[in-house]
Amino acid sequence: MLTNMKELLDTANKNYFAVPAFNICDYAMCNGIFEICEEMESPVIIAIHPDELEHVGVEMVKAVIEKAHKASVPVCIHLDHGASIEQVILAIQTGYTSVMIDGSSLPFEDNIAICKRVAAIAHAVNVSVEGELGTIGSTDSEAEAGAGSIIYTKPDDAVTFVKETGVDTLAIAIGTAHGIYPEGFIPQLKLELLKEIKAKVSIPLVLHGGSNNPDKEIGEAVTLGVNKINISSDIKVAYYNKEREVLMDRSLREPGSIQPPCIAAMKEVAGHKIRLFKADGKASLYK
Repeated sequence: MLTNMKELLDTANKNYFAVPAFNICDYAMCNGIFEICEEMESPVIIAIHPDELEHVGVEMVKAVIEKAHKASVPVCIHLDHGASIEQVILAIQTGYTSVMIDGSSLPFEDNIAICKRVAAIAHAVNVSVEGELGTIGSTDSEAEAGAGSIIYTKPDDAVTFVKETGVDTLAIAIGTAHGIYPEGFIPQLKLELLKEIKAKVSIPLVLHGGSNNPDKEIGEAVTLGVNKINISSDIKVAYYNKEREVLMDRSLREPGSIQPPCIAAMKEVAGHKIRLFKADGKASLYK
């Protein structure tokens, strides 16, 4: 069942769970994510970043849309970290049901202005919109773009931002970073800040940089009201680490021999996240 982000997350917000947003970068990975979500009866967000879209091509998104229509669970196809109006329009034309416009590095008023413009464009065609307030860190060159330092979301600014922009979901900065944290580094989420924002903002909240964080903190963030958590690095690390292992056998050359163990490794990680986010079994809430 293909749906948009607003419809997906409104239910999550009312029932205190988080929908996983898995970034995919090839069709085998996409198939694996659909499989595990259907097996666990979890709603899912298929997130495709502009860089990932450039890699897979808009034609693959058409196949993902068809797969979503046939799925036994609710599916949203989401533009992750759109950086311009042009990228947003391309995503809408391609068939995405949700878009993010990331103006978090802009001055506050400019961030409001671009998000408000995107909301006007997207809402006219029933596409939901995510904005971001505050900045997410970045750990390495392979991670999605992020700031050199985290600027935490201010609760009162979040109230103004939501009111002025009309966005459907808000990504907040409470201490996460994109990518995989260096060995020995333990991130600490500002959960008291999350509580303050949740008390003031009624729309669903989003946590970026969800990979590689301690399960306990992520679980608490879900309990406190985060409704969407982005996972990219964790599933890709599982997939490609297994692929490196499989390719030690130099006789293998067929994707049908190489990719299934990689998909299985990725599904194991994705399944753990689904349970952690309390999304397992929640597809029934949408019927």
